[in-house]
Amino acid sequence: MDLQDQLKNLFPKHKPSEPEKPNEGSKGIWMQEAPIICKYEKRKGKPITILEGYTGATEDFKALAKELKKKLSVGGSFKTGKIIIQGDYRDKIMQMLKEKGFSVKRVGG
Repeated sequence: MDLQDQLKNLFPKHKPSEPEKPNEGSKGIWMQEAPIICKYEKRKGKPITILEGYTGATEDFKALAKELKKKLSVGGSFKTGKIIIQGDYRDKIMQMLKEKGFSVKRVGG
């Protein structure tokens, strides 16, 4: 006798409900109204792309940073509410974020 059968014996009138499915587009990441700022800078002569302006949880923004770095196969970091990606990947990053449902604003160049 497995657990389901035991539960049915204990609670004969109970009807199990269907588990809720999360939204497929966002995968549990907070979607915000204000756009994420995507800007380009050069530090020590090397190009970087900076994403800032996310208002959700820090863990969600870190997960987004990890996903972007993995998809682009580049290095980067997450510091003080900013995602720093090595290289000029503004177009690709903006396209990925728009596919996820974020609004993105390009700043600088």
